Amino acid sequence: MPTRRIGVEAESFMQVEKKVILAEPRSFCAGVRRAIAIIELALERHGPPVYVRKEIVHNHYVVGLLRRRGARFVDSEDEVPEGAICVFSAHGVSPQVRENAKSRQLDVIDATCPLVSKVHQEAKRYAVQGRTLLLVGHADHEEVEGTYGHAPRQTVIVETVEDAERLDLKPDTPVAYLTQTTLSVDETRDIIGVLQRRFTDLLGPGTDDICYASQNRQDAIKAIVPRSDLVLVVGSRNSSNSIRMVEVARRHGVAAHLVPDVTAFDPAWLAEVSTVGVSAGASAPEILVDQLLEELAAHGYTDVELESVAQENVVFAPPARLTATSAGDGGGDRREEYRGCWTPR
Repeated sequence: MPTRRIGVEAESFMQVEKKVILAEPRSFCAGVRRAIAIIELALERHGPPVYVRKEIVHNHYVVGLLRRRGARFVDSEDEVPEGAICVFSAHGVSPQVRENAKSRQLDVIDATCPLVSKVHQEAKRYAVQGRTLLLVGHADHEEVEGTYGHAPRQTVIVETVEDAERLDLKPDTPVAYLTQTTLSVDETRDIIGVLQRRFTDLLGPGTDDICYASQNRQDAIKAIVPRSDLVLVVGSRNSSNSIRMVEVARRHGVAAHLVPDVTAFDPAWLAEVSTVGVSAGASAPEILVDQLLEELAAHGYTDVELESVAQENVVFAPPARLTATSAGDGGGDRREEYRGCWTPR
């Protein structure tokens, strides 16, 4: 009897149930949908080329698809022919960029996410009050560059807790803090905690500048981590919010990988893995998630369970100049190519 019982247990152990826990919300947020819709509608109304300063959103699939439609992505507004249409990306720009575009008579269409614009308004308000601005974020990120440009002489970028501890400012210095919208909620809270301890005259929005979509996607990662042996986050390597999601999973003790697309998936990650958690950053289209799920199914992970932590009903409308009824019908509904990527008019 003992020998038989051990055999049954061994057989049961070998037949490990394979499943996927799919996090929700995932993929596109309202700001990304709006930005993509702006380019699609601009191409319909004006025809190609439509110039876009920087990547409209940080996703290689989306950028490649829009490039094939006729969008031309440039690093600087100086590369746009005078008088041509120039779309500012969802990450926002500095006042200096706007002035340069105006001087070159560019026809600007602003795709800045409204939540980023909110941070810009806060920067201007605190600067007028004469406060030193402590901008929590990554110095090389386009969003931070744009916010920094609203008060460059008064702004100090704070990337880490260590940076916050090293600030060479007196405790009674009038300061205010702002945050990049795509940061890790937990790490940002730690940095703000240091600033609150160090400065007696400190103003700031709490963690409210971190966008609802970034927070929801991080919360969803936390919800699937306890039951996952591995977490895969679909998102490009330059997507800040996608990278933060991977970091959240790892910080909670689970192996996690960023998957720009299915070609980056490594089957070796599945060794001894029963349950795979899957999500996607706010700039990653659902079609890339579908492709990853198909790949996992090919390895036996056919059982998919949904884990939802929030419902997102936020909609940011494109500029009225692009949604007038006189716009042509050439673009049609691109929904399937992006899988829910943008909202047709």
